[in-house]
Amino acid sequence: MSDLVINGHQQLTNQTSALFALNQFYHAFNQRNLMAVKQNWWHSDNAIMSNPLGGIKRGWNQIEDVYDRLFHGHAKVFVEFHDFNYSETETCAVFIGRERGWVRSGDVQLDLAIRTSRVFFKIESQWRQVHHHGSIDNAELLANYQKFVVR
Repeated sequence: MSDLVINGHQQLTNQTSALFALNQFYHAFNQRNLMAVKQNWWHSDNAIMSNPLGGIKRGWNQIEDVYDRLFHGHAKVFVEFHDFNYSETETCAVFIGRERGWVRSGDVQLDLAIRTSRVFFKIESQWRQVHHHGSIDNAELLANYQKFVVR
């Protein structure tokens, strides 16, 4: 298990590692930078995301719609990845852990706790995210998060 917390602000020196690509994703996400998130994902019909806001989305076009809605909505979300394990080979990396953070709209803030997994493949010498799964165990938190972001 890693004591490292990934939120996009880490100064990682190995720019060829999947951990570096993961950090780039969180930087892009927390900055609401859709173009940088797009560069992080694999643009294939085989890319899959299953999360509390979008359900199961297949292919980059469906995945992009979820991020677009989130980044251009009224609420701002910040998350960091922690309490995680990961395995990396030459062509595949799997990260399994937790996200914590918040969603905020105006003066109202909701604290988040999400179980998260992310999978990266090395495609044409670049790490690309190919799978994300996020789950909120607390049913009340899940319902409030969905209402908060979808308003």
